[in-house]
Amino acid sequence: MRASALLIILALALITRAFTAQFMLARLSDPQFFQPGTYAGFAAQAENALDGKTPYFWLDEGDAKESVQQCPGFSLWVAFIYKVSGERSARVVQRVQWVLDAFSVLLVFGIGLTAFGWRSGLIAGLLASLSPMLVLYGTWPLADAPASWLVLGGVWMLLLSWKRESWRWALGAGLMLGASCWMRANALLLPLWCLPVLVLLARRKWRMIVPLCAALALGVALSIMPIVIRNARAIGAFIPVRLGVGTLLWEGIGETERGAEFGAVASDDAVVEQERLEMKLAPDVPLGLFWPDGVRRDRERSHKALAVIVRHPVWFTGVMLGRMQGMLDYTGYDSSTYGPSGFNVTTALPQIKPSAPLTLLVRFLGVLQSALASLNLVLIAGGIMLALYKDWRSSFLLLTIAIYYLVMNSIMHVEHRYNLPMHALLLVFAGFGLYRLIEILAELARKRRAPKTTPVTDGGEGVSATSGRAG
Repeated sequence: MRASALLIILALALITRAFTAQFMLARLSDPQFFQPGTYAGFAAQAENALDGKTPYFWLDEGDAKESVQQCPGFSLWVAFIYKVSGERSARVVQRVQWVLDAFSVLLVFGIGLTAFGWRSGLIAGLLASLSPMLVLYGTWPLADAPASWLVLGGVWMLLLSWKRESWRWALGAGLMLGASCWMRANALLLPLWCLPVLVLLARRKWRMIVPLCAALALGVALSIMPIVIRNARAIGAFIPVRLGVGTLLWEGIGETERGAEFGAVASDDAVVEQERLEMKLAPDVPLGLFWPDGVRRDRERSHKALAVIVRHPVWFTGVMLGRMQGMLDYTGYDSSTYGPSGFNVTTALPQIKPSAPLTLLVRFLGVLQSALASLNLVLIAGGIMLALYKDWRSSFLLLTIAIYYLVMNSIMHVEHRYNLPMHALLLVFAGFGLYRLIEILAELARKRRAPKTTPVTDGGEGVSATSGRAG
């Protein structure tokens, strides 16, 4: 029964991603639907490494700082796919990633299973298999989906370490969260965010919590240490994963309605041209986002952005809240700021061969996806309240991780694709909420079908109309 349900969920995940991948395949060169320039940067690094022009991982001393602005893992992943497949194109990377992303719904199932039981886990996996946002970005040949798989694996291990009081699972969680930073740096501070929560939940059980926290921190350190050494060797500065925090902060100010007032700009090209004017360089003088002197320039961007935030804390708090609201918008399918939040599978109909059964299936799945996207916030909110009542410790740990993404990504420029782990974890709560709703409706249905007993009186004694015996 459970295995059959998992197979059905996996089949739905494969179907929705296959159709959406067909839709995206024809648009991988269209900036309105994808970011071909971002992919091209990683692909160039992968091809240069395969052709022996550059090392796969290490950077020679004096290399352009542009190489340090990207996490190294995705270019290595692309190089691996190119090497194994014998094909060098975004198409082959997309094909590998959407298949693997379909299997990632098992991670959502596992987290739901560990936190709230197998029925909740199954429903959470079902919601993840149909989620327009998770489906769409699972078919993008970029680092976001692979990073999300690693984060979700780390979260599942962290939950298991808490449930089983096992430092080994905590070490695995740290390794997975650190490994995700090879793809995207978003989870870099997540272990530090979780440590005080683990201490709080442990209720002074120091024999349990100290090994867990130490193992978690050790796992992250071991994972990211090669990147730290590489960056220090290449540019002579401590850069935990990548350059660019200052740039994202400054561009995040620039994309607000008061960006021009503070002199902030909202794109990489605009940042380069702004600094060209400040440095009084001629238009033909080479200048990159991080070259020359990229470390100093990125730190100056941080200082400028933080100065604006410190001077206008109330205004910036409003900006953060607005961004949080935008991150949780599941029905605004296209946003110039956050990117698309997903499309249902009916968008792929023009790309598939006309067939009545197939068309009917696609339309049914599309309607189901749109309905669930509209109900997401209600299911998530209700699920969080019910989950906190059922098991507040496990719920609080998962909710804290989701809040981490909301808070950290609201500080700077953010897109929907940066928050895939958060959306997957929120679907775990939605799955529990939907399970409890089904359970309540089933209980009400059972009560309606149950035979009614009508007490009657005879000489002052209650007699059951169904049994005929004195009560």
